[in-house]
Amino acid sequence: MNCEVCQLKELVLEPLEIREVLRCVLHTIVFHRALGLVRPKDVDCELFEITYVHCGDAELDKKIEEKIDQFMIWVEKHPNRKCQVSLSFYEVKNKQPTWFSNRIERLYWEQWYINLHVVTPKTHGKSHHSKVPVNSEVDELKESSSRRAALEDSLREVLFHIIKFVNDKKDHIPPIPNNEVISFPYEITIPR
Repeated sequence: MNCEVCQLKELVLEPLEIREVLRCVLHTIVFHRALGLVRPKDVDCELFEITYVHCGDAELDKKIEEKIDQFMIWVEKHPNRKCQVSLSFYEVKNKQPTWFSNRIERLYWEQWYINLHVVTPKTHGKSHHSKVPVNSEVDELKESSSRRAALEDSLREVLFHIIKFVNDKKDHIPPIPNNEVISFPYEITIPR
């Protein structure tokens, strides 16, 4: 079986932006590969002028949130790192049983790699008594604003890449095994 792989553009973001970015990207991918009956729901990003669609499935939302929570814990322990979150779709096939086990094999048919570079925001440890020039604060706000705008543009590029990929690459998708919202098993992998 042919496994298609999609490497998404690296997104440079701060810890505060991780949750929103991962929700947007993961839900967009899953929505486009949810081949069962879905109840599409538009979601407006809180941090960006971007709207994405998700499946409206509580179980899926819960799984994605759990993985994002795990990733946030990892980021706290490993600040200022480049990392990768992957989303893989697969089929389950029973292999020839042996005397001691019933072996199940995962046949991956699509893998997505979300590349992230998490950076710590610049702070100057200001207190009430320190005399930081106002220009410095204004420059920091401008820099933060322009960095967030660049991230929003990059996130938009990633979303368009996802849509192009799912529209161009369809031949590798196996027959749909059921009518559930998410027809195929999937796994989200975070760094360890």
